[in-house]
Amino acid sequence: MEEEFEDEDYGPSKSEIKRQMLVRQELAQTLSELSTDSIKTLPIEENFMEKLLETHKIKTFGAIKRHKMYLGKMIRALDEDEINAIRERLDALQGLSKVETAKLHHIEQLRDKLLKDEQSLTALISQYPDVDIQPLRTMIRNARKERELNKPPKAYREIFQFLKNLDELDLS
Repeated sequence: MEEEFEDEDYGPSKSEIKRQMLVRQELAQTLSELSTDSIKTLPIEENFMEKLLETHKIKTFGAIKRHKMYLGKMIRALDEDEINAIRERLDALQGLSKVETAKLHHIEQLRDKLLKDEQSLTALISQYPDVDIQPLRTMIRNARKERELNKPPKAYREIFQFLKNLDELDLS
């Protein structure tokens, strides 16, 4: 009689089912926090996409919480292949944002170096010989004056945009 019980497969335990449910609930939470454009790129059914997009329209805390619980219930109905496809797309979206963030940090560091010493400007000129550097020199001079006089950082921001445009030209 004991041998009969050992051979039977009872499926996942109650605890395992709860863990899987929580993982899918967290996935639904993450998906609901994506931008509208990102949500539209997900490989999901139209009905689920509409419900995800509704999340941005809800304003009260309790309603948002209930809606996210409902999204978790909807995502629990999906099979493993659909979940894996969603996770792959989510990883791609989050990976792109990490790369973008790293680029912006690099540009900010370059801007700070340009304001500190002239050698970084010389290095930039050698890296981009075809670019007119005179406007950048003017912006650097103005940013230094702004900092000394505690004025709003208009030129400081202009330097960032100039460097960002250089970076985009370099990638093209």
